[in-house]
Amino acid sequence: MFDFHGRVALVTGGSSGLGFEFAKALAGQGADVAIVARRADRLAENKSEIERTYGVRCLTVQCDVCDPDQVRSTVAKVIAEFGKIDILVANAGIGGRGEAAEMSDEDWMKVISTNLCGVYYFCREAGRNMIQNHYGRIINISSLYGLVGKKNMCSASYSAAKGGVIGLTKALACEWGEHGITVNAISPGYYPTELMTPWIDSDKYLEFFRTRCPVGRKGNMNEADSTILFLAAEESSYVTGITVPMDGGWTAG
Repeated sequence: MFDFHGRVALVTGGSSGLGFEFAKALAGQGADVAIVARRADRLAENKSEIERTYGVRCLTVQCDVCDPDQVRSTVAKVIAEFGKIDILVANAGIGGRGEAAEMSDEDWMKVISTNLCGVYYFCREAGRNMIQNHYGRIINISSLYGLVGKKNMCSASYSAAKGGVIGLTKALACEWGEHGITVNAISPGYYPTELMTPWIDSDKYLEFFRTRCPVGRKGNMNEADSTILFLAAEESSYVTGITVPMDGGWTAG
């Protein structure tokens, strides 16, 4: 069970954080992986680690997920290299904060374009290949703030985009289920990603986790592995259209 040899996974946002962690988890179970991001230097470093550690093939593609032409080109390169795409992890995203009443159109659209439109573009392009092959596993990365809001956070654009990812996931699950494609989402809580590293170990955040999170702490990066493997597995063929909170119980309370 959960043997990914012979499978091809495309992971966006694979230069750091959970994207890189997801890529390593899939490679560790035998999948060849394509990692996609804007930072070519970080992709090259991650490719070397993945191939050296897990003995699988790793393709890197520099891509801005907001640009549909670049997304089309990226998917074409992955298919040209590996012949197919079995698994898509649409992880690329950015943070977004600011008071809703004061937010500029540009700031709003930057977050929506990256965190929602970028997910759709990759689902669309990879989904076409999966429909042809009558097989696919799509995992879209939302956030706990796609499920709940938070007082004093001021993150309307981020929550809107991540909530939209959940709606998109359900819609695609309904549309593509007959083609042997499952579409699910993960809503992570707080992990020590590059985005969060400057704050996550501060006294303020440690107290925040202790009082707000049922588990009482931040997540560890390797605690993300089992969820991605479960949703990406061939054996999970009857699981589709769901969102799995990966947040230490945050959204349970």
